[in-house]
Amino acid sequence: MVDVFFSADVETDGAIPGPYSMLSFALVYAGTYDGNTFSRPHEYVRTFYRELKPISEDFDPEALAINGLDRVQLTLDGASPDHAMDDAFDWIQQFSGAGKPVLVAYPLSFDWTWLYWYFIRYSKRGSPFGHSRCFDLKTAVAIKTGRTISSSSRAKLPVRFASDRPHTHHAVDDAIEQAEIFANIFEGGSE
Repeated sequence: MVDVFFSADVETDGAIPGPYSMLSFALVYAGTYDGNTFSRPHEYVRTFYRELKPISEDFDPEALAINGLDRVQLTLDGASPDHAMDDAFDWIQQFSGAGKPVLVAYPLSFDWTWLYWYFIRYSKRGSPFGHSRCFDLKTAVAIKTGRTISSSSRAKLPVRFASDRPHTHHAVDDAIEQAEIFANIFEGGSE
């Protein structure tokens, strides 16, 4: 069975889904692994991106200051969560083929929480990642470097694993950056 990896990034207006809203998300095809060989894409051009209508009235101004998204405009122009999550499910299945899709994020806990909740709540078919097919880059950094989890943040990422791309808080940019970090970690050795 082949694992098909998708780097994910979400931008939100608060800390948890439900009371707050996911305002945008991106998925980027990040490679495959068959148990022996990891294959990264030559370019990170297979991307999925949606901006969503907010699902609640509540928001944290600090979260909006980070991502720069306009909630008022998204209320008018954002995709409905049910259509967006069904479209994302279809896109993931298209690129996964007979393989099993695996979500990748840095740190996984935040992005997974939002995407899993939105897939279960809004997609007719649930989560394309099941309930646990996911890969945490922060944990991988800790294991590869012999560091603690608390000292394995993106700010302390070893240069050999880093991406040359800036972290912009635009979901596509950040998902591509994470896909490159993922491939560098997967292909790199221990310190």
